[in-house]
Amino acid sequence: MSTRTLERPELDYSETTEQASWIVVVYNNDFNTFEEVVMILLLATGCSLEEAEIETWEVDRLGKSVVHHADKEECETVATVIRKIGIEVEVKSE
Repeated sequence: MSTRTLERPELDYSETTEQASWIVVVYNNDFNTFEEVVMILLLATGCSLEEAEIETWEVDRLGKSVVHHADKEECETVATVIRKIGIEVEVKSE
């Protein structure tokens, strides 16, 4: 695992639900640990530890999980952070 420092993106949570019509989907892989995925979700999305653990469980057991809802720009920012540790991520319209 790399020792580089990742910075949490500035996210604007004031978006209306009409603008938040994009999602970030994270896919399972064989090389990131459960703990690494939890930590990157905490960093990238600003979610609670409980939410990060639930989403990571979904990724591990179901093969994928929706980890963020927002406008396209914010979802792309979140996806960029998550991809930095080698996780496959998709940003798509709901």
